[in-house]
Amino acid sequence: GLVPTVVRECVTDTTPTRKWVCFDGVVDTLWIESMNTVLDDNKKLCLTSGEIISLSDEMNMIFEVEDLSVASPATVSRCGMIYLDPMSLGLQPMIRSWLLNIHLLFTQCRKQFTSLFDLLLLPSIEFVRNHCHEPVPTVDNNLCKSFMNIIDCLLAPFIAQSADTVDEEQRTPAKVIQSINDGADSLFIFALIWSVGASTNSAGRKRFDTFLRMTVKQLGLQCELP
Repeated sequence: GLVPTVVRECVTDTTPTRKWVCFDGVVDTLWIESMNTVLDDNKKLCLTSGEIISLSDEMNMIFEVEDLSVASPATVSRCGMIYLDPMSLGLQPMIRSWLLNIHLLFTQCRKQFTSLFDLLLLPSIEFVRNHCHEPVPTVDNNLCKSFMNIIDCLLAPFIAQSADTVDEEQRTPAKVIQSINDGADSLFIFALIWSVGASTNSAGRKRFDTFLRMTVKQLGLQCELP
């Protein structure tokens, strides 16, 4: 078969180069369970003919599959994968990790963001899920990550210009950094609109616009929406 042929070629190559055998097909119980001996610490491919091929230390296998619906827990554990259901995990671990990595220049932003995640981001995602249509379906983690990426991109230039290696004359002025901290609400809402709000269609964006304006007004945030 194809797999034994590829494995033999890798075994006969005695160079220290790392060798990868990639499986990108659908997981099927007829063959995936036969890979258990390969995925063990013994790293041996046992064929139906009785032949046993021992994998070298430089060989690895990687499985790029659509799902694991027919794979047994034994196979999954041998591949070194841990599956965490996004619905059970929630967004809080991602949010806490991201907040801890915000640069010290924007400590004030971090404090404001901490409360805004609960007051704005989570309700906004829930509103999109219940009242809007997404042409391309998303998951909550994806929307949250897109939101974080936008803020990271906006803050990155100021962080780079404030590094110790930058000349004093070229560094970002302290008053600019302070203005960004003071405008944390506006920064948060801008990223929210272009991540969560942008995932829906035209009709959904109008509903989201009404929802966001009403929520911002109720919370008394320091942000003027056009």
